[in-house]
Amino acid sequence: MSFVDIKSFRSFFHGQVFEPADVGYDEARQIWNASVGKHPSVIARCSGVADVVAAVNFGRANNLLTAIRGGGHNVGGRALCDDGLVIDLSRMRSVFVDASTRRVRVQGGATLGDIDRETHVFGLAVPCGIVSKTGVGGLTLGGGVGWLVRKYGMSIDNLLSSQVVTADGKVLTASAYENDDLFWALRGGGGNFGAVTCFEFQARAVATVLGGLLLYHRGMAIDVIRHFRDYMASAPDELTAYAALLHAPDGSPLVGVIPCYCGSVAEGERVLEPLRKFGNPIVDGIQAMPFPAMQSLLGPSFPDGNHNYWKSTLQLELSDDAISAIVEHANRLNSPLSFVVFEYYGGAAGRVSGEATAFPHRNLPWDILFLAQWTDPAQTSMHRDWARSGEEMLRPFSQNAHLLSALDVEAEDVIKTAFGSNFPRLAAVKKKYDPTNFFRVNHNINLGTHAGAG
Repeated sequence: MSFVDIKSFRSFFHGQVFEPADVGYDEARQIWNASVGKHPSVIARCSGVADVVAAVNFGRANNLLTAIRGGGHNVGGRALCDDGLVIDLSRMRSVFVDASTRRVRVQGGATLGDIDRETHVFGLAVPCGIVSKTGVGGLTLGGGVGWLVRKYGMSIDNLLSSQVVTADGKVLTASAYENDDLFWALRGGGGNFGAVTCFEFQARAVATVLGGLLLYHRGMAIDVIRHFRDYMASAPDELTAYAALLHAPDGSPLVGVIPCYCGSVAEGERVLEPLRKFGNPIVDGIQAMPFPAMQSLLGPSFPDGNHNYWKSTLQLELSDDAISAIVEHANRLNSPLSFVVFEYYGGAAGRVSGEATAFPHRNLPWDILFLAQWTDPAQTSMHRDWARSGEEMLRPFSQNAHLLSALDVEAEDVIKTAFGSNFPRLAAVKKKYDPTNFFRVNHNINLGTHAGAG
């Protein structure tokens, strides 16, 4: 890359450009996960769509490895790359709500907290995620599961259109009526097809939910999780609930259930009664709360600056043997900051065809996540090994399938299993819109050809 190139780029780029010697560079290359410490050659923090176009054209002209940063919350650190270009959307986070149509337009750098803040004014919510700091871009492109998944489906089931800057610098709209092949692929195909600068969602009438934490001593874990499993089998769609093996702030091991009921509070009290009465919880924090409060409940459990490594697996069912094995594995973890989470989907999300969107695993309602988190970088191998061995242990119980946004840095075959039977169709869309694999710092659909490595 010549000096003239970057000087020229700076002259017509309206946002901020950071090179390694610039003040602010080190801050600009930080993301949530301290395990990721990459050093891009250029960080282009965009002010709008024109800047994104300029950055894509600059990256392509200079043959630079190019990453897209939205919220920077992807555990594998795909928001960054070494020695290449980062197109940073983090300042593009405006949210526009049309209360009459319940449509919400969200810029590509927005977080779930940004969306919740604006939609809640109108008594609305967009179904996406469980942690406010998560970026809407990465979450949605991977499918998007959250507290409203059983009632209103995945984030992609509520996506109406996207504005995309493709590898040739063109700005396209993808919807059911325009570039519908691209629209299909964006709903679960990850960041393979372009930089998404705007999402348009259908919001839902959700203002107050019944939610919170039920906590028990770890010795109750097997009984609590079995009861949770059996209870959820006949739960109404208005209830999404997850279970977790976790630790209290004082380090004592616990098991928890975290429900979110999005129907009437009175009905929710009745529905949740069997869950709350089981096994004498040591804490029952379930209460009516604004939906944004529910979304921010788990935020403190995933602070910026800790080291993180995730493994997960999707399952058709959760057998007694699997529960026992998971609890035993959780009891062996070496960091009180780590979790094992049992997420149960189904409901509206499970009634969508596996071919209707790029997300193929509609028939697998259980996602078991091993979320390793620690503070001492010298312990990295130990904690990663714990998460990896948890996923390996569950392979006899799983369908060899994965939720895209929960994947860390994985081998190509694992990424293919995340796309499942939709992989050939996704590859065709990739070939059409990004034949040189310019966008490859992602869960990559590798066609065996790409521009230089930068």
